[in-house]
Amino acid sequence: MANYTFLNTLNNEEIDISMPISELDDYKAQNTHLEQLIKFAPYIGDPSRLGLRKPDSGFRDVLKKVKKANRGSNINTW
Repeated sequence: MANYTFLNTLNNEEIDISMPISELDDYKAQNTHLEQLIKFAPYIGDPSRLGLRKPDSGFRDVLKKVKKANRGSNINTW
């Protein structure tokens, strides 16, 4: 079951409802006065590990020292 947030357009009240995704379309069709809100996007993964963002230079320096102390390791220092 997933949680959904709706805005009641009649009184501007936000409500949270838990229901299976298979029932969502029917619920929205029956309650036309409710507007679904997207509150936040879930995190899929760490941006640094996904390669979207590099760690700061201080942490990269630490990684370089660890890699130098552990010859043959495959530590990514960016």
